Amino acid sequence: MRSRLGLLFFAPLLSLATVSAQQLLPVHPPAKVDNGTIHLDVVTTVKGGGPPFGGLQEKDFTLLDNKNPQPITSFRAIGSEEVPVETIILVDSVNTNYSNVAYIRDQIDKVLHANGGKLDHPTALAFLSDDGVKLQNGFSKDGNALSASLDSYSIGLRTLRRSSGFYGADDRFQISLTALHQIAAHEATVPGRKLILWVSPGWPILSGPGIELDSKQEQGIFNDIVSLSTQLRENRITLYAVNPLGTAEGVGRSTYYEEFLKGVSKPSQVNIGNLSLQVLAAQSGGLVADASNDISALLKRCLEDTTAYYEITFKAAPAERANEYHHIEIKLSRPELVARTRDGYYSQP
Repeated sequence: MRSRLGLLFFAPLLSLATVSAQQLLPVHPPAKVDNGTIHLDVVTTVKGGGPPFGGLQEKDFTLLDNKNPQPITSFRAIGSEEVPVETIILVDSVNTNYSNVAYIRDQIDKVLHANGGKLDHPTALAFLSDDGVKLQNGFSKDGNALSASLDSYSIGLRTLRRSSGFYGADDRFQISLTALHQIAAHEATVPGRKLILWVSPGWPILSGPGIELDSKQEQGIFNDIVSLSTQLRENRITLYAVNPLGTAEGVGRSTYYEEFLKGVSKPSQVNIGNLSLQVLAAQSGGLVADASNDISALLKRCLEDTTAYYEITFKAAPAERANEYHHIEIKLSRPELVARTRDGYYSQP
C-alpha cells in the first residue's frame, strides 16, 4: 500500500519567540552577508580520517564550481582557539528512545567536564522535545556550569507523548525540521563560524518505494532544501549528526541516508530523505558520527574541527534561473589529503 504524504512544508524563517521562554542567548547585531560572495569553512584531513591538518597555504587549494575552477578571493588559515567558534550541543529526545537519554546526558557531561571544565569555545546546550526546541543558558566556556544546567533539564526530557506509526514519524519529522530552521534563523544574528552537534539517530527519512509525492509536495520539499541550504551557508553553520546508537544500529538503517546525499537541482529530483539529519550534516561540511558507542569520543571528534581549518571565499557564479544548484569541490595539491566543506549552494539571478 502506498502512502500519500500529508506533510506541510513551512516558511523557513520562523519566529524565535516560539522556541522557548528559556532562551537566554545573547543578542548580536545581524551579520552582514554579501550575497555575491560564498564563504566556506574548510577542514582538511588525511584520507581515511584523522584530526584536522593545518599548515596549508592558499596555493595548495583549487576551488571548483560545477567543475569550473574559480579564483579564491580571500584565504585565512585558523588555528586552535584563534577565533571563537560558537557551538550548540543539542539533545534530541523526540527521535531518541527514553532509555538512551540518560546515557547521552552522561556522555555530554564527560565532554563538559574535560580539561577541568574549561571549554575551548563558547558553548550552549539545546533540548528538543515534543514542545519544540529550547536553547538554554547562553554561550559559556564554563563546562561545569553547563553541566549543572544539563542536569536540571534531565526530568523535562522524559515527557514524550506522540502517536505511533507513519503519522507519528511525520510528527517527529516536522518537529525536528522546524527546530533546525529556528536555530539557524537565530544564529543569523551571530557573526562567525558556528557548529551544531545534534545528538540523535536522526529523524524519520520518510522515503522509499511506498511513498508517493505529488508535484506540489515536490515543490515544497525543494523549496525547503534550498532554504535550509542557504540558511546554513549564509549563517556559517556546520551541522554534525552524532548517533547515540552507534554500532547498535543496523547497518542498513544507519547508511540509508547515503542514497540522498547528492545535491538536487529541481523539484522532480527530490525525496524527503534529502532533508534527513545525516544528509544535511554531510552537505554542510560536517560529520555523520556513528562509528562508536562512545558518544563523548564522537563529540570530541566533531569539536576537533575547530582546531585547524581554513576560511575561503569566492564569488558566486551568475545564475540563469532561480535556485540554480552549484556543486562545490576543493582539490588539494597534496594527494594524501582531502578537504571537507559545504558541497554546494543555490545561486539566484
